[in-house]
Amino acid sequence: MISAKPNVQASTDHGLRSVPRTVIALGFVSLCMDTSSEIIHSLLPAFLVTVLGANALSIGIIEGAAEATTAIARIFSGALSDWLGKRKLLVLIGYGLAALTKPLFPLATGVGTVFIARFLDRIGKGIRGAPRDALIADVTPLELRGTAFGLRQSMDTVGAFLGPMLAILMMAATGGDFRFAFWIAVIPAALAVLLILYGVHEPAAPGEGERRQFPVRRAELARLGVEYWWLVGIATVLTLARFSEAFLLLAAQHAGMALALIPAVLVLMNIAYAASAYPFGRLADRRSRPNLLMMGISFLIAADIVLATAGSVWQVMAGAAVWGLHMGATQGLLSAIVADAVPADLRGTAFGLYSLITGAAMLAASIIAGSLWTAVGPAATFTAGAAFAVLSIIGVMLRRTNAPT
Repeated sequence: MISAKPNVQASTDHGLRSVPRTVIALGFVSLCMDTSSEIIHSLLPAFLVTVLGANALSIGIIEGAAEATTAIARIFSGALSDWLGKRKLLVLIGYGLAALTKPLFPLATGVGTVFIARFLDRIGKGIRGAPRDALIADVTPLELRGTAFGLRQSMDTVGAFLGPMLAILMMAATGGDFRFAFWIAVIPAALAVLLILYGVHEPAAPGEGERRQFPVRRAELARLGVEYWWLVGIATVLTLARFSEAFLLLAAQHAGMALALIPAVLVLMNIAYAASAYPFGRLADRRSRPNLLMMGISFLIAADIVLATAGSVWQVMAGAAVWGLHMGATQGLLSAIVADAVPADLRGTAFGLYSLITGAAMLAASIIAGSLWTAVGPAATFTAGAAFAVLSIIGVMLRRTNAPT
């Protein structure tokens, strides 16, 4: 909850060995699937244009439809996991559907096949997200939730930079054979499904066997409570501050970075993200979570200031690294706070709503950022981001002040 009290005594020390095996298994699932997806996604635009002859409009339609599908699926899968009292099944369906789409990419002979594959892949992502996070909360003791969510986030982010790096190596080794790289991406996707089948274990749901009310109802949503909605509000404002990372790439280009090296900005950002998520997760179980959240938001403000004033490539790289620290400090922490703030039988619904609302905010943030970039310039975009980040810190301070003791 957004209160001034830490969740456990500061003297309590929990290491990686204390994390439930299911959480570690889900971390490896995220790593494998993200590696697979990023191999494909890092090459897909070039494949569409150079091999399939698609245009920019086709790419935009494919990506827009894919992301909208993810947002819609999240809320329904989370609520369904609460209603059924079964989370592993939905996690398996979500990751399994994504794995089944991977062979469609190397087999594609036209844009239509890629559209279907991306559409189904994003449905899979939407199905798995909320039940997976709810399952992590279900199997993890209260005093270890920050550590658990930080670990999963860290392992997921390893895949985010490992995938593009493998894609680069495979393209270099094969002389630009897109389809070979896409076939290789099938392997980690299949491993992810096997890990869910044999490594993920689900505890008995509270009240298992009892008839449940479908949670997307006014009476059920009212049980989510004030703390949850405060958190959603704070996270929404923070998301407006953290627009699409594509603007980091644009900043690098604006600063004069060579086109071939621009992807290195995201690699550096994700390395910082992956390296910091687990340590910050452990801190979240031992220190004041509001203070850690404000510190994480402060990293974003610092990154925005550096990027708004960047006159060189090195400043952009520094800003991207600090941006990654912000992600590592806040994303797992926010998930842990969501898990703590809501009843156990509504966790799936809570994570689904949270993802839906912040996903819509991300779309709005990117539109605002793009408009400012076009009308005024890069400095205005990052300055606006810093301003929204300051507002989110004010929100944390107000809630901490007004929270019951």
